[in-house]
Amino acid sequence: MKQLTKAAPVLVILGLLVIWEMTVRIADIPLYVLPSPSAAFSAFIKEFPELLRHAGVTAAEALVGMGISFVIGILVGIWMDAAPLFKKCVYPILIVTQTVPVIVLAPIFIIYMGFGSAPKILTVVLMCFFPIVISFSDGLGQMEEGYLNLIRAYGGSRWQLYRIVKIPSAMISLLSGLKVAATYSISGAVVGEWIASQSGLGYYLIRAKNGYMLDRVFACVMMIILLSLLMNGLVKAIGCVVLPARRRG
Repeated sequence: MKQLTKAAPVLVILGLLVIWEMTVRIADIPLYVLPSPSAAFSAFIKEFPELLRHAGVTAAEALVGMGISFVIGILVGIWMDAAPLFKKCVYPILIVTQTVPVIVLAPIFIIYMGFGSAPKILTVVLMCFFPIVISFSDGLGQMEEGYLNLIRAYGGSRWQLYRIVKIPSAMISLLSGLKVAATYSISGAVVGEWIASQSGLGYYLIRAKNGYMLDRVFACVMMIILLSLLMNGLVKAIGCVVLPARRRG
């Protein structure tokens, strides 16, 4: 029973793919309207070297944006926890940044920053910063007061309070935010490339769309999904390495 429960999502996905394949074949739907899963997979295999080249550009932009978001998110998260007034002032601004679609801001970034990698990285930062800083700040604020009083009783400084107690206890919350941000990072890079670029999966996607090569469009979507899963898996792997070490410490 447990094995069937674990396999249920895979079976559902396979079933939907079979229905999709049969519908396209029976209805004889043209490729430029809706490609079958087999056609999309065939295009993925055929275009894999080209997709991999563009994926390297997108992944680099996503990693740089994630790194910047992580550093700024940690600093701002600690500041928000240490200064409640600062949190009250900044929190509404962070919420507002999430109400504006990134696809609207991306052209503005390009106007001011040019057609290089900078606007794409900034788009990634804008999408990844919020889940990181909010999850980390909330994790810092959920620390039990008894542990904090213990450190204060031994004369611990504010920095020791964060280094010994607060930051390690907030690691699980931080990693949860990083998992969300890792998934968003690829989407952010693709959105930036979609607006204006000469390489990357967003550039490949719009070029295939303009040529009505929908099998390649779906193949590119498959690569984007694969990259997003890899980014999420990377964060999980880091969590498996970091968290046990923190607990042993």
